[in-house]
Amino acid sequence: MEELLIVTTGGTIDKIYFDDKSDFQVGDPQIGRILQELGVAFRFNVIPIIRKDSLHISDADRELVRDTIAAQAARHVLITHGTDSMVATAKVLSSIEGKTIVLTGALNPARFRGSDAEFNIGCAVGAVQSLPAGVYIAMNGRIWDPAKVRKNVSANRFEAAD
Repeated sequence: MEELLIVTTGGTIDKIYFDDKSDFQVGDPQIGRILQELGVAFRFNVIPIIRKDSLHISDADRELVRDTIAAQAARHVLITHGTDSMVATAKVLSSIEGKTIVLTGALNPARFRGSDAEFNIGCAVGAVQSLPAGVYIAMNGRIWDPAKVRKNVSANRFEAAD
């Protein structure tokens, strides 16, 4: 892997809590800080594209993500994305050829103790380096085909689609 392209779109992984508002807001991308703290042995470039909860990502946003990735020379791409519409975005990206693209996110903000963010990022980094070209989702310790996975909202995890 010559250099890992990281595209950020917001989502829970980047959320921060504001006490005075009693709600979550999408903050700055966390993945660059996480990878630096972990001392990874590869080069990466972070491109923040949008900063939204994935429930608010539009078809136009998905096209922007697709066009941005397609325009980059990098063959290995990791995307941080909110979990609620991650599958929909992955399906749009399937039209990109010759790149290994892995989407990941978190069910709890990266800034929170016990967040799954670092684990999911680690799985995604391993997947993007070892899988053939295509689009994948790395969540809950598994690598998923976007056409065969769904988020089970009540159980708060990804599982095989029916």
